Amino acid sequence: MDFATALIAENAAFADLLRTADRSLPVPTCPEWTVQQLMRHVGRGDRWCAQIVADQSMDYIDPRTVAGGKPPEGRDNEIEWLQAGAQQLIDAVAQTGPDTPVWTFLGPRPAQWWIRRRLHEVVVHRADAAIALGADYEVDPAMAADAITEWLERVVIQADEEGPAGGDRPLGDGQSVHLHATDPGLGTAGEWTILGRPDGIALAHEHGKATVALRGPARSLLLAVVRRRSAAEEGLEVFGDAGVWDTWLARTPF
Repeated sequence: MDFATALIAENAAFADLLRTADRSLPVPTCPEWTVQQLMRHVGRGDRWCAQIVADQSMDYIDPRTVAGGKPPEGRDNEIEWLQAGAQQLIDAVAQTGPDTPVWTFLGPRPAQWWIRRRLHEVVVHRADAAIALGADYEVDPAMAADAITEWLERVVIQADEEGPAGGDRPLGDGQSVHLHATDPGLGTAGEWTILGRPDGIALAHEHGKATVALRGPARSLLLAVVRRRSAAEEGLEVFGDAGVWDTWLARTPF
């Protein structure tokens, strides 16, 4: 997947959704945010990552200090500002070098890591906007599957860094969650098995039995995994111990 091209396309789809929207509307899936705040969050976030990359920073940068972090006045100007942020990040990666290590919240990663991260950030926030506006939300199955993978990869890293956490662990030792995307053509990219271990969790792209399994389109699995919609709301099939799924949701990042 060409993550840079996909980021521009997803950002444009997000912008189109907001172009004529009532931005004072609340966003139910992002409590206490309005559509306007959601737009600012995405636009500033892209610029924040662009500055990290451009500065080749190995330290956290306060997003409030990022140049151009607030949109200009005027609806059309705001949309242009939103779309320019994604391009700014792509340009910064090209200039700095995609393999140049920079700061991330998971430790140093190649600069190009941020493009994939921001792609899936806007994929999910486009869903937030669509839910707030009562609009349809569609996403390419391969894109949705990669968004699930990217999210799970981060959960695994964070769980391994935290180590044993007693009752706060998303999966107990030996417990497992399996996600199965039913979209044709995804193959193992649409299969995820997450296994609880004594020191964290493990992830594999494989089919298998699990303590709890969810089955349905990748789009619906993504919305359920990131807690934008429930499995029931998305019509997902749930097999096994649903309580394990509920605990997983309660103990993984929003």
